[in-house]
Amino acid sequence: MRLDEGMLAYFRDIADEMVSRFGVSRSEAVARINERYEKAEISPYPDLMCHEFPEYWAYGLYYYPDAAGRLPSGDEDEDEDIDFSALKVRPVPAPGSPAWTLRE
Repeated sequence: MRLDEGMLAYFRDIADEMVSRFGVSRSEAVARINERYEKAEISPYPDLMCHEFPEYWAYGLYYYPDAAGRLPSGDEDEDEDIDFSALKVRPVPAPGSPAWTLRE
């Protein structure tokens, strides 16, 4: 992806959220972002996606939606009805895929 400095910082914040919330490595967090957004056209900061906090996107990159189609948002008040133990984790990008740009 081609990103300006502002959007690069925003995506780094998303990676930071995945590392701190889910305990994944930084390289896995970056691989998940790369895989999801590799063909996306991202505008300069603030892109439309910036209307959500980075934790919102982190949850969507890590989990599948629940049976009701909901994902956690990172807001405790909004997430109180979501059973986190029932959420399924999305698979990690395949080893050796171009999404892996950082070493473990």
